[in-house]
Amino acid sequence: MKKLLAALFVFFAFFGMATAAVNLNTASKAELETVKGIGPQKAEAIIEYRKRNGPFKTIDELKKVSGFGDKSVANMRLELTVDMADSDKRSKVGQTKGEKPALK
Repeated sequence: MKKLLAALFVFFAFFGMATAAVNLNTASKAELETVKGIGPQKAEAIIEYRKRNGPFKTIDELKKVSGFGDKSVANMRLELTVDMADSDKRSKVGQTKGEKPALK
């Protein structure tokens, strides 16, 4: 019984990681490549687009990146996010209580 429970735990832990959405605004090249349909060249193109144009506002904006069209974006939609809350959390890492982020 313990082995069965352990196996179920491992399965669901892996399943949860496999279904986590990849954030177009914060993902590394390696993280982007975990999405079906994004290889090394497309991952580089996404990162380059981010550098030139800033963060993605919507997943549909991915269509502006070379190599992505309506069909490919539709197929990846469930695996991607542009959740700005993730990037806001990252920018607050290292701040002490009561400290405010620097103004731009």
